[in-house]
Amino acid sequence: MRAILTGRCKRFSACGLLLACSGFLPAVVGDRCHTGDCRDIPVRSGHEEVITMAGTGSSRPGVVPTLLYADAKAAIRQLTEGLGFTEVSVYEGEDGTVEHAELSYGNGMVMLGSKGRGGVFDTAMKGAGPAGVYVVVDDVDAHHRRAVEQGVDILMPPTDQDYGSRDYMARDVEGNVWSFGTYAPEAGA
Repeated sequence: MRAILTGRCKRFSACGLLLACSGFLPAVVGDRCHTGDCRDIPVRSGHEEVITMAGTGSSRPGVVPTLLYADAKAAIRQLTEGLGFTEVSVYEGEDGTVEHAELSYGNGMVMLGSKGRGGVFDTAMKGAGPAGVYVVVDDVDAHHRRAVEQGVDILMPPTDQDYGSRDYMARDVEGNVWSFGTYAPEAGA
C-alpha cells in the first residue's frame, strides 16, 4: 500500500503522533489521514506525492517508540526526572490531558500521550500490554543511581552481559519496561 501526501494537518491527529509545525506530515491513503480523525487536511486535487521513509539519511531517529499513559504527566515526570530524558515538547488539550509529548535521550526519542482521547491509535492500543524500550547510555551505573534516587522501580540492577553490554532494567509508573545499557546496535546497510 502506498502512503500518499495530500495535505498538511493543521493540528495533531487524534492519535497524537503528527505535528505539522515540526515538519511531520500525515500519511494518508486516498483522502483520509491514517488516523481517520484528521478533519483539517485539505485535499489538493490532482496533486499526490509518495512519502519516503523518514529518518533515512538524516539525523532524525528512524524509529520512535510511542506509548499512551493513563497519567501521561506522571510518566513525563518520571522519564525526565528519574530516567534522564529531556522534554522536547508537551502539548495539552483544554482539559489538561497530554495530547502529544516528545522526549529525547541522546539521538533517540519517544513520543507519548494520554489514553482515552479516541482515534485509531488510542483504540488500537486499548488493552495493550506494557511495552519494552531499550535506551543506549554511556554510564549505566550513574544512570541507575539517578533512577534509584528518584524512586524508580528497578527490575534488574546493572549487570554485565555475556555479549559485552552492561545494562539494567526498570519499570515505569504504568508497567512499561525500560532497559538501559551500553549495547548500541548498528543500523543495517
